[in-house]
Amino acid sequence: MSKTMSEKEKMLAGELYLPSDPQIQADSAATQVWLARYNAMLGQPAAARLAVLRERMTTGEQCDLRPPFYCDYGFNIRLGTGVFMNFNCVVLDVTYVTIGDRTQIGPAVQIYAADHLRDPAQRREGFEFARPVTIGSDVWIGGGAIILPGITIGDGALIGAGSVVTSDVAAGTTVVGNPARPRRAV
Repeated sequence: MSKTMSEKEKMLAGELYLPSDPQIQADSAATQVWLARYNAMLGQPAAARLAVLRERMTTGEQCDLRPPFYCDYGFNIRLGTGVFMNFNCVVLDVTYVTIGDRTQIGPAVQIYAADHLRDPAQRREGFEFARPVTIGSDVWIGGGAIILPGITIGDGALIGAGSVVTSDVAAGTTVVGNPARPRRAV
């Protein structure tokens, strides 16, 4: 007999899950307490903030996420060495969000792994799902960009400020606009 998956296990696996599940709600509440502590550290040294980040996240060395920072859980975020996120970034990490070494992320960038059913009747049932986001190493994401669920951004890519990334971005590619498209050579 196979074990029935918990709602949290379904969430992490990208299957339909109920966010109202008590375990998920408890994780969310604990994250809000942790974020309040972290966001109160504005002005504290990056090393002190990194120690608090590591209470819930997997991070490489020399990561710097400037408060305020917002996420759903934190424990689904994996940061490589030297990742920088400027003020007011949001990561909806209901499943895994992986960001590679030396990636720089501008202010107010939003990274969404959370997704919703398209049919309103199905949404009324309360189910959600998620798709992982993977951002490579040495990527630069300009301020105000939005990365949608399930996106992979290759190493060395550049995402223009304000862009909405609706499809995968190949390594070394510059994309701009809404929806983000490769920039033509000048």
